[in-house]
Amino acid sequence: MSDLTEEYQLEYFREEGFVRRECPDCGDHFWTRDEERELCGEPPCEEYGFIDDPGFDEAYSLTEMREAFLSYFEDHGHERIDPYPVAANRWRDDVLLTQASIYDFQPLVTSGRTPPPANPLTVSQPCIRMQDIDNVGKTGRHTMAFEMMAHHAFNAREDLEDPDQYAYEGEVYWKDRTVELCEGLFEDLGADIEAITYIEDPWVGGGNAGPAIEVIYKGAELATLVFMSMEQDPDGEYELKDGNRYSPMDTYIVDTGYGLERWTWMSQGTPTVYEAVYPEAIAFLKENAGIEHTDTQEDLIHRAAKLAGRMDIDEAEDMATARGEIADRLDVDVERLEALMEPLEEIYAIADHCRTLAYMLGDGIVPSNAGTGYLARMVLRRTKRLVDSVGVDAPLDELVDMQAERLGYRNRDTVRDIVRTEVEKYRETLERGGRRVEGLAEEYAERDDPIPLEEIIELYDSHGIQPDTVEEIAAEYGAAVEVPDDFYSLVASRHGGGALDDGSEGVDDRVVDLPGTEKLFYEDQERTEFEAVVLDVIERPDAGEDGGTLYDVALDQTMFYPEGGGQPGDTGTLATDDLTAEVVDVQEADGVVLHRADADPGKGEFVRGQIDATRRRRLMRHHTATHVIGHAAREVLGDHIRQAGAQKGTESARLDVTHYDRIDREAVKTIERVANDMVRENLAVTQEWLDRNDAQANYGFDLFQGGIPAGTEVRVVTVGDDVQACAGTHVGRTGELGAVKILGTERVQDGVERLVFAAGDAAITTTQRTEDALYEAADTLDVDPPAVPDTAERFFEEWKARGKRIEELKEQLAEARAQGGESGEELDLGDATAVVQRLDADMDELRATANALAEEGTVAVIGSGVDGATFVVAVPDGVGINAGEVVSELAGRVGGGGGGPPDFAQGGGPEAEALDDALEDAPDVLRRKLEA
Repeated sequence: MSDLTEEYQLEYFREEGFVRRECPDCGDHFWTRDEERELCGEPPCEEYGFIDDPGFDEAYSLTEMREAFLSYFEDHGHERIDPYPVAANRWRDDVLLTQASIYDFQPLVTSGRTPPPANPLTVSQPCIRMQDIDNVGKTGRHTMAFEMMAHHAFNAREDLEDPDQYAYEGEVYWKDRTVELCEGLFEDLGADIEAITYIEDPWVGGGNAGPAIEVIYKGAELATLVFMSMEQDPDGEYELKDGNRYSPMDTYIVDTGYGLERWTWMSQGTPTVYEAVYPEAIAFLKENAGIEHTDTQEDLIHRAAKLAGRMDIDEAEDMATARGEIADRLDVDVERLEALMEPLEEIYAIADHCRTLAYMLGDGIVPSNAGTGYLARMVLRRTKRLVDSVGVDAPLDELVDMQAERLGYRNRDTVRDIVRTEVEKYRETLERGGRRVEGLAEEYAERDDPIPLEEIIELYDSHGIQPDTVEEIAAEYGAAVEVPDDFYSLVASRHGGGALDDGSEGVDDRVVDLPGTEKLFYEDQERTEFEAVVLDVIERPDAGEDGGTLYDVALDQTMFYPEGGGQPGDTGTLATDDLTAEVVDVQEADGVVLHRADADPGKGEFVRGQIDATRRRRLMRHHTATHVIGHAAREVLGDHIRQAGAQKGTESARLDVTHYDRIDREAVKTIERVANDMVRENLAVTQEWLDRNDAQANYGFDLFQGGIPAGTEVRVVTVGDDVQACAGTHVGRTGELGAVKILGTERVQDGVERLVFAAGDAAITTTQRTEDALYEAADTLDVDPPAVPDTAERFFEEWKARGKRIEELKEQLAEARAQGGESGEELDLGDATAVVQRLDADMDELRATANALAEEGTVAVIGSGVDGATFVVAVPDGVGINAGEVVSELAGRVGGGGGGPPDFAQGGGPEAEALDDALEDAPDVLRRKLEA
């Protein structure tokens, strides 16, 4: 028995006459009202029992079922809240995608640091689970995109000595009421509650744990009731299935999950969940792909659907074995079953993946090569392959738009544009990556080894090459490929995100014991002088630029801004009656502001602080300008624009934004114009501290453009219509920026564009610097500044034409040499003739000469003494000499190396004095290679 056995002895189970059983097939313990029941009820122990026999009184659509659930819990004392985005990294920095409704409240609410938006509450939260990607379409029940309907209650122990330490107190309800509410919902929908089983399945995750119950009805798991009440503790009294020990927490949370899609499926009794969730999409895709079934085939599909739970990649030995077992149970040929089911499974996966993409792109995720962007790109490329494989000829952007429309997204034009752009990028990537696959296939075929899984994953990661494409190309070269059934889950796990460094590691113990520094710069950002008391001075292990000792000075209060949010820390001085210390950097650790100084003012001393006012003023302008530029970029490029990084400097600043295409010159000018309109309007820049829940409710998760701040309150900076959580310093009105000038753009990574800009006097300085360069170019070209572009273009075209003419003359000269008397030493090789020649020229001329000789049917060995010793060897078709081997041997004689394919190679070495001797040996080398 589990260490948590007692946790499942619910009073509700006792009052309702439940009995506890152990399933003889899987070994799980479960609770049931049916004393005769032996099996737990979950596949593969039992088949789906609701297909063609719905488990509820009425058939519900997704919308109807969602409303039925939320209304039920509203009627039972829960407050309905709006769902969060699927991009969980919009409000937390330890995960990428929302995988459960509890993600909405981690880590601040579940830890008790912040109150929940309501208690108890109910929500229907869109989720994406990438780990299910390989199961989608096959099991009949898995969807990568789904809505987790849920009700949550946040409780704190009532016997706490200090109940005020948490943001909520007392018990709302716990296990018995949770199961009672669950059964009440079933009864409201007309379910046969005698058929429900409750499987014991303790939950662990993220350092927390607790007893949990899987709710099974007619073969389907419809809900999971998690009672999060424990935290990891090496001395804990409970040892759970992950091998760790756990102790009870001060807070304990009802964390439930009811799969909207499963409940809808249960109400309709369709062969798979996909027909219940995507009826229009499935019908459209089947018609478009020309998939039709006879009555006999439809009957087989229905019978196979009831056994599809055996295709779970996490449970089955492998997919081929699982398919074979189903075929045996149905008494059909496995090849016939596979031919019938695989196209359907691909259709199901396309519908699901398109909904996943609609969620991702609709919530502002931009495909890229990192983070959530990588996961979106992975899903998109897999969907494109499935569309092509099954023969659907509708454009992918139209298929995704069908789901985006159904989900009510207003940015559908942007979603379609992103999909079209990504499909084109994918096509280009496939063309480039195919050559890489051919090289690998040839390499491993020669070794007689299979291509390793890591190579296949890397091909997908870097080039987007699907594993079945690798298999096809590898087969042509005789190389083996072994692709696991959970391939896409393995790829997704590479990019699933993890906990980020919170900067706490390595904080000096003396800092931890200090009180938090009072931050005077939030009271008056114009003030540059202050007085304070030195609380502690910590000698740094590193030295300053001049080799002198550095010190971290902690004060009781400060006007110095510590580095954060892309804004550098202030510089200035700290002075006593006896010394003046230069502050070269300012950091914050555990709420304490540390002033890195070149002298020790002395613990307990009274100091006068002076900030470099000019530097602070420029940083303030650039921080406010970052907000202005970001807002202007969203106005011009679309709501998908989000900050991906920022850095403020004194001369300029930069803002990285998510965008699926390059930002062209016209867009830059428009962004600049919108930004300067905001400057001319002289908008107020307001700053206020708001309750975190109130701020999120009022402004949504776009609030966290510059990162996710901790704490129950957030500082909100408003510039016109732009509202962001921001801890930086700002000017009072946008007019103080003077002007904003975009200096340039660049792509810092796929899916992320950088805007470099300057504001105020820095904008004037950088503009003058650009003008100086223009005037210098005009002087050099002897034209007026406006004529520089046309003149430069003309000179460039003339230079290109001249270079092209030189190449043509070189080729003509090479042909003349090949046909005339300058053909060097001729050798008779039997079926071919060779020319060995020294020609002291550059590499372009050597190549041209060798190619010209090869085109005449002659093997060419050309050597040059320019810049060391260089060789070029060209071999006509049909001559059994490997040019790469010849070059390698000749180059070795001049102290170097080289090589290439059999028909053309080049190489050389530093020993030019050995060139003639090497060319004298060339005839023997050619004959040996030919004989070999």
